Formats: sequence, structure tokens, C-alpha cells
Amino acid sequence: MTAHQTRTIKASEFKAKCLKLMDEVATTGEEIIVTKRGAPIGKFVPLETPQRPPWGKYSSQLKFADDVMSQIDVEWEADTNPDRVLHSC
Repeated sequence: MTAHQTRTIKASEFKAKCLKLMDEVATTGEEIIVTKRGAPIGKFVPLETPQRPPWGKYSSQLKFADDVMSQIDVEWEADTNPDRVLHSC
């Protein structure tokens, strides 16, 4: 979590300004402590949305056995005869 200041407001103020406060929290990331009769009763915080893994929902099941980025020593037919590959459909 980032280092934002925490603001304290009364429950009556929170009730009156709830929609505006939602926008403020979403924009600034500032947490708001709601009090009732001077005692804290709740905390209004921005929702942290989980980041999607770059490989999708099965990313934890993917395993690369070797270097997948370097070139391989196999000559592809498309490299040697591109006309045949492009016109064979």
C-alpha cells in the first residue's frame, strides 16, 4: 500500500457526503476513518484490483523447459520457399 494520509470524519458527515467521498478515495487513494461519538467504527479504503498475469489464468501451470526467446537451428520451409507456403492454400 502507498503512504497516503488517513483522514477521520464523523459518521454523519460520511453519510451526507458518501458519493463524493467514494470518488475522492478512488482518485487520491486516501483512506478515511469513520467515527461515531469519537470512536473509530470503520475504514473506507480504495479497492486494490488484482493484476492479471500476462499469460492468462493458466499462467501458474506454464513451465518453459528451455530458452524460448533465442533462435533455433531448424530451417523453416517458409524461409526457403515462401511462394509455395503462401500459395498452397
